Amino acid sequence: MRERLSVEITHNESARRFEAFVDGELARCDYRRVGDILQIHHTEVPVALEGRGIAAQLVGATLEHAKASGLQVAPYCSYVRSYMRRHPETQALLAPGMSV
Repeated sequence: MRERLSVEITHNESARRFEAFVDGELARCDYRRVGDILQIHHTEVPVALEGRGIAAQLVGATLEHAKASGLQVAPYCSYVRSYMRRHPETQALLAPGMSV
């Protein structure tokens, strides 16, 4: 098992993503905002960095942003749906008609 990393996550609003640079590589969680809904459509962590909890930190930061901004979430990314199943406290953010 690889060592879990705590990474610095930045909200890159112009690119519509939360991101972290680790060992010179970009890990990201991409979204679109449509009205009061944050559509999260892609999470990506380079293969060399997988298994260290980076994706979970990115998704957690994205969901915290949604909550703090009063937004609902449409989790189109399979990893985000999986994260929300493992963290039922986040499911209150789900937009109408969405499920995990």
